[in-house]
Amino acid sequence: MSASPDQPPSEAPPKRERRKQARPGELLDAALALFVEKGFAATRVEEVAARAGVSKGTLFLYFPSKEALFKAVVRENAGRILADAFREVAEFNGSSAELLREFLRRWWTQYGGTPAAGLTKLMVGEAANFPDLAQYYQDEVIDPSHELLRRVVQRGIDRGEFRPVDVPQLVHLIVAPLVQMVTWRYSLAPCCPSAQQIDAPALVELHADLLLRALRADKPAP
Repeated sequence: MSASPDQPPSEAPPKRERRKQARPGELLDAALALFVEKGFAATRVEEVAARAGVSKGTLFLYFPSKEALFKAVVRENAGRILADAFREVAEFNGSSAELLREFLRRWWTQYGGTPAAGLTKLMVGEAANFPDLAQYYQDEVIDPSHELLRRVVQRGIDRGEFRPVDVPQLVHLIVAPLVQMVTWRYSLAPCCPSAQQIDAPALVELHADLLLRALRADKPAP
């Protein structure tokens, strides 16, 4: 059907412009894969550019340094997810037990089970060698993640659904098995026989179940 005179047909962006729009995302995907595979120190920007199919000069048009590239990878793969999570927690209307369980499930589907989880393994291995990047990761990922979990647990305590606990300490206990899971996934898992592989979604469900049993208030909330 032809467009009416009052409604000229919309034109798709030229191929060159579409390619330009795609470049930052392609560079971030390539950088994430190489950082996780080789480590931050061993990854060269030339390799990132080559994997993304562009020149090194093109990479520097978007990211002026390897450090800037790493920070953009963190923002894209963790920061954006956390911003959405804060909004979803604030708007959640169900019980705190449902909220905590859903939080852990989404941690796996949106982070732990994705290539982005390799950032955790990367920082465990290289944080001491790159303190500035480690601090950035602490500020952008670890601190917001812990604050989000504190809000979830405190919500349950305030509503009488969870028993009073040391919330900051509990957050460390919640996070520790998750960090261990992704560290194992990117270190020993490829070497283990299939019989020893972890069923990660099932482990997340068990983790949530144990936490909720431990947090259950002695008396049900009115």
